[in-house]
Amino acid sequence: MAGRTARAVSASPALGPARRTRAQEVRDQVLALVAERCLGPGDRLPTEVELSEHFGVGRSTTREALKLLEQDGLVIAEQGRGRFLSPIGSLAVERPVTRYESVSEMLETMGMSVTTTVLSVEESTASPVEAEALALDAGAPVVRTLRLRSHDDEPIMVNINTIPRACLPGPVAYRDWSSSITAALAAHGHYVLSSAARITATELPDAIGTRYGLAGLGAWLLVQERCVTADGRRVLYAEDFHRGSAFAFQVLRHR
Repeated sequence: MAGRTARAVSASPALGPARRTRAQEVRDQVLALVAERCLGPGDRLPTEVELSEHFGVGRSTTREALKLLEQDGLVIAEQGRGRFLSPIGSLAVERPVTRYESVSEMLETMGMSVTTTVLSVEESTASPVEAEALALDAGAPVVRTLRLRSHDDEPIMVNINTIPRACLPGPVAYRDWSSSITAALAAHGHYVLSSAARITATELPDAIGTRYGLAGLGAWLLVQERCVTADGRRVLYAEDFHRGSAFAFQVLRHR
């Protein structure tokens, strides 16, 4: 199955259940509106009614979106006065590390025209690292994929995904592994809502760099991520190598 090339990543109804909620989308739209109107710390946000009308959503959705902004410390609510932009809320942060999104969603929102090459897919047993990350018994059955993402024919990301075999039933050979794995999990009732990630600077493993002609491309950012569902089940362990010249992650810090 090595070397199978996939279509470019784009918006698709197949991503449905795995996509962000409407409230999360409105949260991002509110931040975009803040930047568009050049609001600063202490400036008052439009009311729930005004925002609901502006974005064409119900007040409950707007209220939930504003609550998310409050939880992130970007908006301050004052009883009887309204909601105001906090000092850190005026800072624009691209690719915040505190927000979960699948690789497909991230590349889509970055506006990249990306092709996915499936380098290998195998049914195997969990390594000690994978077993610990997925809370499995040592040697439990898993599916492991190796995929290359390219933009304008330039390699930008290498993904190693490990999934408990029971989470994706059916013949492995007949599944389209070029598509979003998060969406595939969602189609089987496993909706990834959060993750724990570790980010380090590294180089590609020699076995991958040499075999697939990816050596000598500089530093990579390795994101090792354990993805869990709402009920705490670990359904995906990802080791994503982001090419350092193409990606950066940012974080807001405050006392």
